[in-house]
Order: sequence, then C-alpha cells, then structure tokens
Amino acid sequence: MTSEAAVNPTGEQYEIAAGNRRAVVTEVGATLRSYTVDGRDVVAGFAADQVISGGRGMQLLPWPNRIRDGRYTFNGKTQQLVLSEPARHNAIHGLVRHQPWRLISHTADRVEQRIRVYPQPGWPGIIEATIVHTVGDDGVVTNVSVTNIGTVAVPYGYAAHPYLTVGEDTVDDVVISIPAERYLAVDDRLLPVDLLLVEGRDEDMRTAAPLGQRSFDTALSGLARGADGRWRARLERGDRWAELWAGEGLDWVQVFTGNERRDLSIAVEPMTCGPNAFNPGPTHDGVIVLEPGETAAHEWGIDGV
Repeated sequence: MTSEAAVNPTGEQYEIAAGNRRAVVTEVGATLRSYTVDGRDVVAGFAADQVISGGRGMQLLPWPNRIRDGRYTFNGKTQQLVLSEPARHNAIHGLVRHQPWRLISHTADRVEQRIRVYPQPGWPGIIEATIVHTVGDDGVVTNVSVTNIGTVAVPYGYAAHPYLTVGEDTVDDVVISIPAERYLAVDDRLLPVDLLLVEGRDEDMRTAAPLGQRSFDTALSGLARGADGRWRARLERGDRWAELWAGEGLDWVQVFTGNERRDLSIAVEPMTCGPNAFNPGPTHDGVIVLEPGETAAHEWGIDGV
C-alpha cells in the first residue's frame, strides 16, 4: 500500500520571500497564513496543519463583516443569504473564505490566485476575484481586483482579516495608534446603530497609547491619510513594531482585541465598508455597485520588525 502525505486543512501552501521577509499564502481562502521579518512574526497566523480560527489572514468578499438576518434588498429584489453566524442570526464575512482559490502564478516573491463566485442563495451575480500577494522591501503587499463577469449588477464590499503581533504575551502591553475620527456604535448582535465621533472615548486611538484594559470589536472610519494616499494603523512594543496600511477605497477598519481573551493578538482589518452595508443605515454609503463588466481594485500591505 502506498502512503500519501496528509492534505493540509488550508490546502497548498505558497511561500514567497525577499531578503529577510517571508510570507506563506494558502490555497484555501487566499489566506495570508504567516509573515515574518528576520524570523520574527509580524502576522499572528497559524501552522500549516491547523484549521483556521478567528478568520486569521482570510479574504472577505463580496461583503465584509455582518449582514443583519442575512437579508438585503438590491434592485428591488429581496435576497436571503445563508446564516453563517447562527448565534447572532447574521450572514458573516462573504462567500470565499473557506473556498479553494485557483493558482495563476507563483514566483519567488509573488503569488497570484483567482476565484469565481456564482449565483447562489442570496447572491444573484457572477464575479471573478484575483488576489496577488507580493513580498518586497515595503513588506507584504496585497492587490485585489474584482470584476463583475455576469449580466446583472451586484452590491459589493471587501475586507481582509489579518492579526498583527509585536511579540506580546497579552494585548494589554501593545501601544496602538489608528488615525480614525469616527467609530460605529453597535447593538448586541454587533450590527450598526450610529456612527459617532471618537473624541473623548476609548475608541480614540489617534494618539499612540497602550491598549491597557480596552476591548474592541469595533469598526472605525474617517481615517486620516498621508501624502501617499494611505492610512496607517500601527502597533508598538519595545523595539518591535507592526504596521498595516491601506490605499484609496479602503475607508474603514475593524479592530478586534479578543475581548475576554487577551492573548489572541490584535486583528486590524481594512474594509471598503462597515457591517450591514448592504442595508440602509450608517454604513450603506460604503457599498460598491458593480455593473456588468466593471472592476473594483484595492491595495493594502503590512510590514514590521
């Protein structure tokens, strides 16, 4: 009898590297499983033989975060998605995070993957998404391109779900800064209530300060961008730092600190829109409508030491 190597829970593993920087992207979910600089983790990922938990490193489309009751109306037709977060009766994080992505090309420092999303319950159209991860002098950079290849318009949103680390044992010790002037107040199902100013609140992270006992599972917007058009979220601890930047169109960020768990590292999730954006409310203006033949493109990256 011939024995075969066990298949990893996230499928094929694609390593890319340049100099002292190394990343691994997986077949399942086009997931950024790890990113290291000089052998030190900048992304808090998971082992090749582990099942993903907490969305670590996953790509989220054609919507990020939650949709209330999995229901929305678009172009006069009500759609009902599968309730992938049954405890809160929501549809969460899109349709591709547990799907295998087709490998298009893989070189020493670059991997390109693609997937098609076909019509299914709650989703009426056909889109094709391409994601390219590249490692270089500016860290690991993710380029996303999503095209409506069907015959009907679709609502669309994108996010990624990396966790950053600066070698902490507890997130309390991490100094955090995020240049956002508004936060999304939510109900007990983590769905939008109102978009409010961060001034004078724990959600104000515009000035770098230790996280301490603050806990977040919070969407932020009103992000101040630099001269290069990018906003930057930064973690620091001693001589370590990790930074996520995002380009135009990624106008939201979700920050997750683990709440009761203080040892999970900090998720910093660039998003095109906030939760429940397919429905009327304080996040609805972030929805992208992709007409047939139209493409949306996004770019973001991570570096650290």
